[in-house]
Amino acid sequence: MRAANLSDAEKLCTLCAGLFFLTGLLTGVWKWRGMATSKTGAAPHYVDVAHKASLQYSFAALLLGHFASLNDLSSGTNLLAVTAPLLFFALATGTYLLHGVLGDTHNQIAKPRIGRTALPVWATPLFMSLLVAAEIGGFLVLLLGYIQAAYV
Repeated sequence: MRAANLSDAEKLCTLCAGLFFLTGLLTGVWKWRGMATSKTGAAPHYVDVAHKASLQYSFAALLLGHFASLNDLSSGTNLLAVTAPLLFFALATGTYLLHGVLGDTHNQIAKPRIGRTALPVWATPLFMSLLVAAEIGGFLVLLLGYIQAAYV
């Protein structure tokens, strides 16, 4: 299938898959460099997390696009359903990259901070709640759309 024939949701998913995959490749170099120069042979924790997550998100983006192509939902509904998880995939990856650059924590949930600045106690639970709702909700819309188109 040619790119011109893809829906807006499929185009967005494919673009994001490419960007996440490129991020995974680039953080792989960063990870390797960290392992090669570390006394312990280990990459910085959140560099490793960013590397693995971005590779996984690249394939998750393709999966979202595939489900968007297999349903009879409106273009707008499909676009919203893929945008929500993709946005939070990107925000999560961004936080991993930020902590990788800053080297400020090994657990961003236990003591939420950016550098030396502690985050408000409500910030992480709010972000995580929105992430869960967006990622699961977006995919659930696509899955139900597929079930309706394929079986009802």
